[in-house]
Amino acid sequence: MADSLMPRSDSFNARVRGASHIDFKTATTGVAAKAMRNELSALVNTVKDPETRKAFDTEMQSFFYLFTRYLSERARSQELNWDLIQSPSEDKIVPYSKLAPADASNLSKLAVLKVNGGLGTSMGMTGAKSALEVKNDMTFLDLTVRQIEHLNTTHRVDVPLILMTSFNTHEDTLRIIKKYANQQLRITTFNQSRYPRIYKETLLPCPRTADDDKKHWYPPGHGDLYNALMHSGVLDQLLAEGKEYLFVSNSDNLGAVVDEKILQHMIDSKSEFIMEVTDKTKADIKGGTLIDYEGQIRLLEVAQVPNEHIEDFKSVRKFKIFNTNNLWINLRALKRVMENEGMELDIIVNPKTTDDGQAVIQLETAAGAAIKHFNNAHGVNVPRSRFLPVKNCSDLLLIKSDIYSLEHGQLVINPNRMFETTPVIKLGDHFKKIQQFQKRFKKIPTIIELDHLTVTGDVYFGRNVTLRGTVIIVANEGQRIDIPDGCVLENRLLSGNLNMIVRTTRPIIEDYPDQPDVP
Repeated sequence: MADSLMPRSDSFNARVRGASHIDFKTATTGVAAKAMRNELSALVNTVKDPETRKAFDTEMQSFFYLFTRYLSERARSQELNWDLIQSPSEDKIVPYSKLAPADASNLSKLAVLKVNGGLGTSMGMTGAKSALEVKNDMTFLDLTVRQIEHLNTTHRVDVPLILMTSFNTHEDTLRIIKKYANQQLRITTFNQSRYPRIYKETLLPCPRTADDDKKHWYPPGHGDLYNALMHSGVLDQLLAEGKEYLFVSNSDNLGAVVDEKILQHMIDSKSEFIMEVTDKTKADIKGGTLIDYEGQIRLLEVAQVPNEHIEDFKSVRKFKIFNTNNLWINLRALKRVMENEGMELDIIVNPKTTDDGQAVIQLETAAGAAIKHFNNAHGVNVPRSRFLPVKNCSDLLLIKSDIYSLEHGQLVINPNRMFETTPVIKLGDHFKKIQQFQKRFKKIPTIIELDHLTVTGDVYFGRNVTLRGTVIIVANEGQRIDIPDGCVLENRLLSGNLNMIVRTTRPIIEDYPDQPDVP
């Protein structure tokens, strides 16, 4: 079976002979490719079970193809020509406000896919991030299930939920979804690819066997979605069920709910691919953006930008929108591209350092980069409310607060909020991990009238705390601030080492003599 990784294999040759034929221009590139091929063949040979070996071999073929593309592009020093980058023409970015009313019967042709491969390690989690409780004791997954179940029962349709997991989250997800067995929706799961990390110096794979330690492998980004849909059989299954459109989003984006108007617009405009974009703020400077490159609409990620142009890329003036990673895809068109044309997504090289200090690289791709492969592909500029990701505990505080309520699993902004924008919240390192976050808030404060909150240092919040206006709390190193139950803070700057004492109904602040509350 391992022979299928050798050049004589028909299936492998068919890939390499395609539109992107690999022309090795340097001896070192050819040597690196040959060495990698031999290592991958050896990896495949470590799998004993024939069926497992076949699937693993297919996965390693896909990886090798990505690797040879990486070598080829590196040899040619292929980089975007910054001078050729233009803003997309107006017809390529359609304002959401101009979308026509929708026909709900179109929902019968829709499936929903959530990218569910993340672990939430940046928040101190060890399991699937989608299992985190985010609102009213409900998890990301609970909210998604409730949304789609409501959609199905209200419109009497059968919109299935598909979860793309990674080897990190697959078992966890299978265990979690058992509780939805009696809900009014079908859930399908499939695993995205598992690729070997590459040593930066030798360009050889880190793992020695197919079942080597997890730390030697990585899920290759959400751009792997298309390959994984195809190889898992899920794409063919959806088409056989009469599904024509797929709505894709990240499982941690709580604003990514099914929108019938965008689906209607996709059908009316005969677009094969739609990317939801939204207006960029200074908080979104790293988000990918849509560009016009030699007359073609493309996704530009920060990792592709030459160092001397990073500040240009971050500029809100030049690049006014960014990709929410809410994508709408025509399934028949996807099948055509995968079978006839091939999906060549821009390679993102992600450098990492192993626990023992060795430099490795991960070759990744972004799902939005597929926009260049589809007919009539364009962006729809959606309201910010469709982009509510929970990437850290500052985001989590906002979602858990009284700024939002839930309706059928969907977040709705509190009508008592006097401003259209949500508060800016910046919690320091003491709140970085979910366990610390939960310990430091006895109860989530009332923030309906809050504009800005910054908290740094060793700070604890009691019950029924109210924050209004701009509140900045800074505990000096080695010292601690406790905000007592029932406290109201409005336009306050607190710093130092403070005891807060409640007298009657109105809290006052008592400072230690050497610690004024305003530095």
